[in-house]
Amino acid sequence: LNINLFRELQATITGWPGGKPPKTILNSSQELRGVKEHLPHPTGASTRLPTDYILSDQKYITPGINPCIDPEVYPKTVLIFSPHPDDDVISMGGTLIRLVEQGHDVHVAYQTSGDIAVWDDDVKRFSNFVTEFVKNFKLGDVKAFENHENDVERSIDNKKIGEMDTQQVMQIKGLIRLTEARAAARYCGVQKGNIHFLQLPFYESGTVKKKPLSEEDTKIVYDILERIKPHQIYAAGDLSDPHGTHRQCLIAIINALERVKDHKWFNKCQVWLYRGAWQEWDPEDIDMVIPMSPQELLQKRYAIFKHQSQKDTAPFPGSDPREFWQRSEDRNKSTAKLYDKLGLPEYEACEAFVLFNIKDKENSVPL
Repeated sequence: LNINLFRELQATITGWPGGKPPKTILNSSQELRGVKEHLPHPTGASTRLPTDYILSDQKYITPGINPCIDPEVYPKTVLIFSPHPDDDVISMGGTLIRLVEQGHDVHVAYQTSGDIAVWDDDVKRFSNFVTEFVKNFKLGDVKAFENHENDVERSIDNKKIGEMDTQQVMQIKGLIRLTEARAAARYCGVQKGNIHFLQLPFYESGTVKKKPLSEEDTKIVYDILERIKPHQIYAAGDLSDPHGTHRQCLIAIINALERVKDHKWFNKCQVWLYRGAWQEWDPEDIDMVIPMSPQELLQKRYAIFKHQSQKDTAPFPGSDPREFWQRSEDRNKSTAKLYDKLGLPEYEACEAFVLFNIKDKENSVPL
């Protein structure tokens, strides 16, 4: 292996996806105490404070700074775009948890509702749950909720093959996926107010075939970028999903980035593309690799499990018979094994990212 290539690959490995804290924090016990006092304690799967990474000696953490990561700003505001409600944890759940634990202000923006990918039986089950909830806690007109439940069941039972769901059923399916996404994000330690649902209009057709991207889609993405002004953006770069939703979501992001690329706040912003649900990056394209320990990989799996409607057999699994968590783990482990074979440190699993330059997008990354 060429020594220069080896060093390039070695430089992609980091335990600090948001950049290592400044030396003033690393080298001063007084600063460390101050940081600990002012940081909220992580929740969900995140149990470590950012300074625990500095003070503990865990061999799977590589504290070297990746040259692609800007260490000047700490902590960072991070915005993770997720095309479907589960793509964030499937593709970069370990990195998401790491960013939260290391003290960054992490936001997740779910671009579409994912409502067509819910089984009808789940709709019946949740409709029944709502009726029983109202009945048990005496929250209202039980008869009205029972009628609603009966209407939902009737519309599902009478639906013909290929026929669209009623608006009522689609709303319930969307709510199922929304609450699953919120549960997974909160498990990863994301604050409730940092969880955003964009409901991009192009997706809301009620069928597998989506509407064309519109100005409204771009504006929704633009608005959240302008509101949050992130230092780091993460977006899905795996464009092999069966219905093209990932591609459309990325185009909406790129269109919005074209509008903000000359804004002052964007000068300090980096855009990272992830893969995992449908494909993985080739090693020569990778700019950043985040290693995971066995425990971190397990935390990621549990985050994926929060999406119960996608467990066992998802409505749209593609040609791969494995569950999404299995695909994700196998790809993460394969990346780790590849790095190990090339003589680099051995890890349980790794998540890989490619840096995207909106000002030179033609030469930035193969899409």
